[in-house]
Amino acid sequence: MRHLRVGVAILTMGNRPAELQALLDSVAKQDLQPAHIVVVGNGSPLPPLPHGATGVELSENLGVSGGRNVALDELRKLGELDVVVDLDDDGLLISPDVFSRLAELHEQDPKLGIVSFRIADELGRTQRRHVPRLRVGDPRRGGPVTTFLGGGHSLSVPMLERIGGWPDEFFYAHEETDLAWRALDDGWNIRYAPEIVLQHPYTSPTRHAVFHRMVARNRVWLAKRHLPALLVPLYLGVWAALTAVRSRSAAGMRAWAAGFAEGVRTPCGRRRPMRWRTVWRMTKLGRPPII
Repeated sequence: MRHLRVGVAILTMGNRPAELQALLDSVAKQDLQPAHIVVVGNGSPLPPLPHGATGVELSENLGVSGGRNVALDELRKLGELDVVVDLDDDGLLISPDVFSRLAELHEQDPKLGIVSFRIADELGRTQRRHVPRLRVGDPRRGGPVTTFLGGGHSLSVPMLERIGGWPDEFFYAHEETDLAWRALDDGWNIRYAPEIVLQHPYTSPTRHAVFHRMVARNRVWLAKRHLPALLVPLYLGVWAALTAVRSRSAAGMRAWAAGFAEGVRTPCGRRRPMRWRTVWRMTKLGRPPII
């Protein structure tokens, strides 16, 4: 059986040229070579790229969602693919069999839409927020989940053809959850595969200046776009309470509140509430769409 055709998409803002080069070197060492590699300069020029990598320089930063959609469009132009792998530009593939393992997983399960990597720092530590389960437990325990990690994952191209790409409106934050909920509602499976590792520096999400506002706004948009009407106030109420309890910054809470209000009053794209059987499926997987 032939291996599936893999395409690689990488976004960069031009501020990590050494890390980007190291990542591309690790891609070149894979035992299954990708059919195409696209690097998007998200509002920035690109450094020289190795032979076989296609660069796209955008005049403005379109955010994670917009940039990844540009990469998807470019990959489609380059040729037919079965799987797309998204990688953070400061990540590193430390094993040479990442793509062959991904191809094997997708070959074994035709309904496997998304594979989420394990994110680990140079000491092998995985942050709690990088395990796509409510009850984290052992980060090395894999299995079916309801969301995935943006830094390293694979997407089935047949799935993308059915459910569409990334939500452009989101720019940054919760874009993975939006795509995951659409995938689950269309009958696709999502798997956390901790044996597939992306090495990534230990970071905090709040390093991004827009973090609190985008997280709140996009959380409201998720609910408005995808949840049955009965669950919208419950979901948003739970998250408002959790945020108030967890917050350690008055400025952060003000930004969060402003983002929440923005999400309520602004349009967020077409509303397509998930089916109740999808709600039940997510509940059985350990994460009902109320938290």
